[in-house]
Amino acid sequence: MKRLAIIRHAKTEQQNYHNDFDRQLLERGRNDAKKIVDDLKEWKIYPQKMISSPAKRAITTAHIYAEELGYSPENIETIEELYFEFTTTDFIELIQKTPDNVDTLFIFGHNPLMHFMAQNMSADFDGQMPTCSTVVLDFDINSWKSIEARKGLLFLHLYPKIYKGEGR
Repeated sequence: MKRLAIIRHAKTEQQNYHNDFDRQLLERGRNDAKKIVDDLKEWKIYPQKMISSPAKRAITTAHIYAEELGYSPENIETIEELYFEFTTTDFIELIQKTPDNVDTLFIFGHNPLMHFMAQNMSADFDGQMPTCSTVVLDFDINSWKSIEARKGLLFLHLYPKIYKGEGR
């Protein structure tokens, strides 16, 4: 089995759109990320590989997850095209390059891409992807080279509102 976590960056400042790539996380976003990571720990979901968009808000979110989950932040791979340029085919090709000794892969990015990828990679995900959403999909495969769209089974969907009494 292979496990894929698709993660939208945490809550960011709502200004500075002229420099979108460098928008910073809000303190609320940092706190949301830490709450979600706490749940990932409870479920014993730890990354063996992390890939992120290089945009400030995505890579900062990835660093929070990495630090809290015991993954070395300097090992986070950045892929520029995750900043809005991927198709489902591109996303699958990226995943297929993952070594087979990696069982759990985390990918960080932005909407609408992360929402589309969560839906396109899953057989059963039909939710939304607000900031800091973490969708964990399980694939009944032994090699990442065998991954296909619409074959992932939803294992977990975490997002900030569930910590405010809405769904927990």
